[in-house]
Amino acid sequence: MNFAGIDFTKILSGEQLARVLVAALILIVGSFLARRSRSAVERFTQLDPQQRILLTKISYYGLLFASFAAALGQMGFDIRVLLGAAGVLTVAVGFAAQTSASNLISGLFLMLERPFGVGDVIQVGEITGEVMSIDLLSSKIRTFNNLMVRIPNETLVKTNITNHSYFPVRRFDFNLVVALNSDLRVVERVLRDEARRHQYCLEDPAPLFINRGFTDSGINIQFQVFTLTKNLLQIQNDLYRDIKLAFDRANIQIPFQTRLLLNAETVAEHTIPRRHERGFHPDN
Repeated sequence: MNFAGIDFTKILSGEQLARVLVAALILIVGSFLARRSRSAVERFTQLDPQQRILLTKISYYGLLFASFAAALGQMGFDIRVLLGAAGVLTVAVGFAAQTSASNLISGLFLMLERPFGVGDVIQVGEITGEVMSIDLLSSKIRTFNNLMVRIPNETLVKTNITNHSYFPVRRFDFNLVVALNSDLRVVERVLRDEARRHQYCLEDPAPLFINRGFTDSGINIQFQVFTLTKNLLQIQNDLYRDIKLAFDRANIQIPFQTRLLLNAETVAEHTIPRRHERGFHPDN
């Protein structure tokens, strides 16, 4: 074997050369098996996306590490010494990076508890978006304006999380105000008719009509409809438009608040009493 003018057959004995070739063969076969196992795990339809991602990484890097360790052992390295050194290094790194260790443990908790999964829409504080991945140290979320947000797993464990995709059925509340002279029976009938016409409104659970009370300008009502989570945005856009058109046809008025705008002089005139009103007379 000659490379760059160096004859490696003179440097390595026959037994050493054989060990090197076997170690190289182990690495090649191990790398091939790691790629094949990754492809096989990705084709498992019984697993959810997060489980596939986790098992893919474990199988791929596990086989690579096993083949690398076997190759080192074939070349005469003592694996136990390397594992001992790795253990000492792990402990040292753990003390030096306690935050990473906390995120790692939190990531395991998230994978076991599974409060959300890949593809779910969640809200963490002021951040709302779709979960892209749940890794060991952090989770990645894509917001609705197409930004990637990385959140440490420790933060997710300690923070309240709202999962908008957890249940298959969601309820949407239409908060409306109608005029004081409106017939609530007619209002309810119109709303139920519009919900019945819409293809995404569920009949079970049935829509709810709730009178929320009276105000100075009208009657507050709440109309609750149920739909599949994936259709929530569509039904929100459609029903507001359809309800407005139906109210116009039924002559149901939606009142608007009126405000009296006063200039500074008018405000002063109405709020500051005149001098004679306070018992002041010019002749005194």
